[in-house]
Amino acid sequence: MFRPSNQTIQARCVRLLAKADNPAALDPMMETHALSRAADEVLIEIKAAAVNPSDVKAATGLMPYAVFPRTPGRDYAGVVIDGPAEWIGREVFGSSGDLGIRRDGTHATHLVVEAEAVVEKPESISWEEAAGIGVPFVTATEGFRRAGLPKPGETVLVMGVNGKVGQAAVQIATWQDARVIGVARKSEPYEGHSNAKVEMIDASTTDVAARVRELTDGKGADIVFNTVGDPYFQAAHKSLARRGRQILIAAVDRIVQFNILEFYRGQHTYVGIDTLGLSSIATGAVLRELGPGFASGHLKPFPIKANASYPLEQAKQAFIAVAGSSRDRIILRP
Repeated sequence: MFRPSNQTIQARCVRLLAKADNPAALDPMMETHALSRAADEVLIEIKAAAVNPSDVKAATGLMPYAVFPRTPGRDYAGVVIDGPAEWIGREVFGSSGDLGIRRDGTHATHLVVEAEAVVEKPESISWEEAAGIGVPFVTATEGFRRAGLPKPGETVLVMGVNGKVGQAAVQIATWQDARVIGVARKSEPYEGHSNAKVEMIDASTTDVAARVRELTDGKGADIVFNTVGDPYFQAAHKSLARRGRQILIAAVDRIVQFNILEFYRGQHTYVGIDTLGLSSIATGAVLRELGPGFASGHLKPFPIKANASYPLEQAKQAFIAVAGSSRDRIILRP
């Protein structure tokens, strides 16, 4: 049963009063806040919300522009209970670069967000799966949008292929009929969905660039999606084909050696992606581009394990699981 328009909701939310030195020192509280929407906004009853590595980084002071006190959370799925008439009762999902960072986010029972930011949830996708789509797929899509969408027959090398952004990149690249080579830090198969075979390289025992050249008859990769950053920077650089593009989304150490001569002679392009710079509306536009892929089955949400879903009151345990580099998509359920 939906409430009349412009009513105030008492929302329960996870609240971080200040940044912590580390995930174990986090002290989230449960608070109740009054929420109401503006004319261009919708009020959503949240059914599921993901916990992303960026949520943990913001909570532990690694993002100086994060505002405290705040409610964390960037990704969500839920039902619109107040807003423009055409949206009332619709099942939606979304993500954002500013939710949970510069304004209160999704780790709550309710959320107010711009109507232009929400995307209709496919019926075949569960609440938890929809909540888990956001950041990884937006990051992968934005990377390919900026670097150029893979063309049929092009080779895409994905560093950190079994991470969630890596898996999203594989799905999108194989949807576009590109060939994908995956790099992992040990011997393991590709763990995610793909529309074609993914050839794997074990970085612990193999010269990655040499193997890429071998697999591509000396040409190299047209696109390298480097989800790890500097540990793979040189291997990625040496794997690039002429006019190849390297996409970078993360770093461990901020400084790398950079061979400018090889860069310009190879006519390479480096693309930096930071989805925290995308508004909720811009993020919604990216997610809508992926709709046909999910509708056709070329794109699939990440499976959510039963032990990877936590109630709001166990937000700290969820954050610690993400900080521990869990490969599972971690979900909060109001």
